[in-house]
Amino acid sequence: MPDTPHIVSDVMTPSVVTVGRGARFQEIVRLMERRQVSAVPVVAGGGRVVGVVSEADLLRKEEFREHRPTRRDRVRRRSAPAKAGAVTAQELMSTPAVTVRPDVTLAQAARIMAEKHVKRLPVVDAEARLAGIVSRGDLLKVFLRPDEDIEEEVRRTVVSYLFPTVAHALHVSVRDGVVTLRGRVHDTSLIWVAERLVRALEGVVGVEARLSGEKAASSTDLPEDLPEDLPEDLPEDRPE
Repeated sequence: MPDTPHIVSDVMTPSVVTVGRGARFQEIVRLMERRQVSAVPVVAGGGRVVGVVSEADLLRKEEFREHRPTRRDRVRRRSAPAKAGAVTAQELMSTPAVTVRPDVTLAQAARIMAEKHVKRLPVVDAEARLAGIVSRGDLLKVFLRPDEDIEEEVRRTVVSYLFPTVAHALHVSVRDGVVTLRGRVHDTSLIWVAERLVRALEGVVGVEARLSGEKAASSTDLPEDLPEDLPEDLPEDRPE
């Protein structure tokens, strides 16, 4: 079976630049420039995350510098005009903060970022205390995994698992994260399963399953512990 997926705590940055509720506008700008970050969590007592101030929040002031917000501005973006006049982190921050727990998988973290339209996530414990921060760049680190490591995991956790009797005869190659499987298998109905399991491995960019066989396996031929939570992107050529 595929190894346990990496989780947020594996890639997060534990040392985080933060500000308190009372931090002033210019203080925040200087801090972000000096530390080269695009957002800072706002923390209260005990390191509890109460919000996030991002570059977008700070730029509201510039957006409405030359004209007063119209009624339409106030209706469409209720917080924007208020943030244009903000001078402290308490007034500037987006709240509640979109956060993530350390044990969340990288795939789940990426989904949260996409759904919430954010570039980074404060990582918090069960009491909402700051434990680190994870960015889009951190999530992409998994795709820098060496090809040889991916190949070894494909052989060990997919090929040997699904095709134990012919595993030695199947060819596995990986180039730039793209996995190619070649050879003949006895149970062609397991090819789509192999594709999905390989695609789910971290660091895999794509899969080319050039496998063939003589017959399709019945449902009784499937491995007894075949996972129920296979990835959702079924290949269109799944055998009936």
